[in-house]
Amino acid sequence: MRSVPTTSLDLTAPDVVADPYPYFAAERAEHPVAWHEPSGTYLTFDHASVSTVQRDRRLGRLWRDREPLDHLEPFNLLHRTQMMENEPPEHTRLRRPVASAFNRGHIERLRPRVREIAATLLADVDPASFDVVAQYAEPLPVLVIADLLGVPRSYAPSLRDWSQAIVHMYEVSPSPAVVDAAVSAAVDFAGLVRELVGERRTAPADDLISDLAATELTEDEIVAAVVLLLNAGHEASVNVFGNGLVAMLRRGLRPGPDVPACVEEMLRFDSALQLFERTATAPVEVGGVVVEEGQKIAALLGAANRDPAVFERPDEFDVARESNNHLAFGVGVHFCLGAPLARMELAESVAALWSTYPDLALAAEPESRGTFVLRGFRRVPVGGSHA
Repeated sequence: MRSVPTTSLDLTAPDVVADPYPYFAAERAEHPVAWHEPSGTYLTFDHASVSTVQRDRRLGRLWRDREPLDHLEPFNLLHRTQMMENEPPEHTRLRRPVASAFNRGHIERLRPRVREIAATLLADVDPASFDVVAQYAEPLPVLVIADLLGVPRSYAPSLRDWSQAIVHMYEVSPSPAVVDAAVSAAVDFAGLVRELVGERRTAPADDLISDLAATELTEDEIVAAVVLLLNAGHEASVNVFGNGLVAMLRRGLRPGPDVPACVEEMLRFDSALQLFERTATAPVEVGGVVVEEGQKIAALLGAANRDPAVFERPDEFDVARESNNHLAFGVGVHFCLGAPLARMELAESVAALWSTYPDLALAAEPESRGTFVLRGFRRVPVGGSHA
């Protein structure tokens, strides 16, 4: 019998998926960390414990190929050589070649392009009623990251479909249909990237794929890096935008003068990424519990971002929140490489939307994606009068 706190919280239960925060609060009141027998993983419920999981180098990302190996090889290939699934020094070697493309100076040079895309997308919608996810929040970051990498815009719809298929594998207990779709997407996605890498090796262009093709990275490592950047480069932005927008519209809120502060609250209030798993490489104490070598522990980012020990009125959406030490982008060596790009895209897209439609409102009930790990909305119908 384990002498540690335990939890039977069902992360797939419809009520939990719909609104996990009351359940997180109840667990947090009982224990900061608890053993979750169904998943064979410790779950963390407070800010301090989640921060420890993200910072402690003894808790690492240790990739294990999904099984059956033959069927899932295309999916596994995109992950085993990916920076997010490795620890230093391998993580450092894989991350360094792409890091310069995401520095703040380079991101600022992209800002006019983001504004142009936002204006074009908003000009094409019917103000009376449009799906702000499908017609605005999704295409904008896909087009931006595709331009940065050098992927032709004609592939934007496919990129979104492939990404959706792959990230569904990160949910709890994916179905056989989800597995098959992810494998098919991995094959198609990798095939496109390999084709583009081959083209850039003979005819370099001013894009990130050309830069990566000129490094010491292997082709498999380049493919894994490009797929990760394309997926992560828009997935978080889409879901943060949708989650935050719905939270504001349901409360009759709009951004204040400090739009970046509103973006930080969007990131905190309803986290797009809810769960990030680590494995202990040595015994580590987290929240009063010792995680033994080989055991897994999951950082519940949404729970951390509603911890009343860190945030005043944590269950209120404050568009001007001043102290906002959220963990949406992680901390430590796995801090999100694309955080500056995501913040800039969100600030520009939020500002453009409300300046164009100052009386924006929900036109119908939003449709959730129905997933826990990557939380977001499939459809958000809105309408408003053009400024």
